[in-house]
Amino acid sequence: MSKDEQTYPDTPDGRYFVVKGRLWRKSNPDLDETKRVELVNELMAARRAVRDARRDKDATAAARKRVDDAKIALGERGPTWWDDAPDYNRKLAKNTPYADWWANIST
Repeated sequence: MSKDEQTYPDTPDGRYFVVKGRLWRKSNPDLDETKRVELVNELMAARRAVRDARRDKDATAAARKRVDDAKIALGERGPTWWDDAPDYNRKLAKNTPYADWWANIST
């Protein structure tokens, strides 16, 4: 198990990882690798654009839109990439159906 996996555990269904008790939606695993790499590269470029545009309101808004668009394309925001359960993105794990699982691994 890598350091990241130990620090940020994945839920048993692989839909989320947990940081400080909060669920964060993972990227859609059904994306082909080439597309996923392209989108991650765009996300990183958009984040750099946000950093670089700090003093320009219009540029900052455009850069943040690029970040949002990339995260939606990756499946981390917007419609879920599954259709059999609600989305618990950004919710505390202890307040979701993952509560028992979280209690067992966070002690």
